[in-house]
Amino acid sequence: MTRCALLAGSWLFAFAAALPAQEAAPRYFEQEVAASNPLRTEQARELDGYIVSLKQDHSRFEQLLKPDYSSPGAYEESVQAYREAFCRSIGYPPPGEAKLDQATFEPIGEDGIGLYYRARIPVLPGVHAEGLYIVPRSLKAGEKAPLVVSMHGGGGSPEVALFHGGANYHDMVRGGVKRGYIIFAPQHLFSAEGFPQDVRNRTDERLRLVGTSLTAVEIAKITRSLDRLLERPEVDRDRVGMVGLSYGGYYTLVTAAVDPRIRVAVCSCYYGVQEGRYARDELSIPSDFRFPDRFTLFRDGNLAALVCPRGLQIQAGSKDGVDHREAGVLQAPESAAYYEKLGLTGRFQHLVFDGGHEFHDASAWEFVAKHFDGR
Repeated sequence: MTRCALLAGSWLFAFAAALPAQEAAPRYFEQEVAASNPLRTEQARELDGYIVSLKQDHSRFEQLLKPDYSSPGAYEESVQAYREAFCRSIGYPPPGEAKLDQATFEPIGEDGIGLYYRARIPVLPGVHAEGLYIVPRSLKAGEKAPLVVSMHGGGGSPEVALFHGGANYHDMVRGGVKRGYIIFAPQHLFSAEGFPQDVRNRTDERLRLVGTSLTAVEIAKITRSLDRLLERPEVDRDRVGMVGLSYGGYYTLVTAAVDPRIRVAVCSCYYGVQEGRYARDELSIPSDFRFPDRFTLFRDGNLAALVCPRGLQIQAGSKDGVDHREAGVLQAPESAAYYEKLGLTGRFQHLVFDGGHEFHDASAWEFVAKHFDGR
């Protein structure tokens, strides 16, 4: 062995000797992952029970809504906290203001009963309310007439509700004009050329991510339109009503709940629909009805407390789908009770008429006239 080899070997030996002795790998506690599956099952069971308990707990509602039935004025003041809580839940009012003086009313036609305008009213930054504005031909110069907001339903439009017989809306638009009322029939978003088929749901979900909701925006399209319309010289600002079918019935209920300027409301073929669906399948509720506490604090039967003591008629067709009728029948006594305790039973009506998913003209316009005339 050469001297170099001997030196290299000794160096390697010395290096190896300097290394610490290799320790045995530590032994950790181990268990099969599946052994904790029962804990996850219990967690799901606990949360399910918690949700059920919240659904059945009425104490938060009773703390929030404490009506004072000593007088209509005292009652209206006592429900204000409940109204504010509802507005917070839906994100109303939506952020931003608009210049109402930039509203336009373009004449588009006339006939034997009215003058027709295309209204475009700024309501939010870059956002307008669009709709038809109809003034009765019978209205003389210098006179004023009541204003009725006529709200179309899902997939519809003011034009569907007005032209060519009005489909299942019947006389929900022209019927008011025939009776001497000014009509504002706004457009809400259900479809739009060049946008996805689910543009409504997508818009609602995007609005929720920035602090409001489509419900809040579409209520604001009505309430902020009223700010402008009530300035018009032909409008009697003390006599404002709203009528709506289906989705329009929903907006009639919630807009009247938010805005006390609406003196009388007719909610047709909507009341109780979501409660019926929720009882059968909680997650069957369309997204724009899924606002916080929808089924613990703000059920349709309870939202009527925010319309009271003003007039409220609920319509349902005897031949309509079960969701559009039966849950409403169960809730109606709750709504009626707010009026009964004030001695104002005539201001609430729950009507199941002989018909389907349609607006019941005769009873609606009779109810509106009754409250406009102070009967």
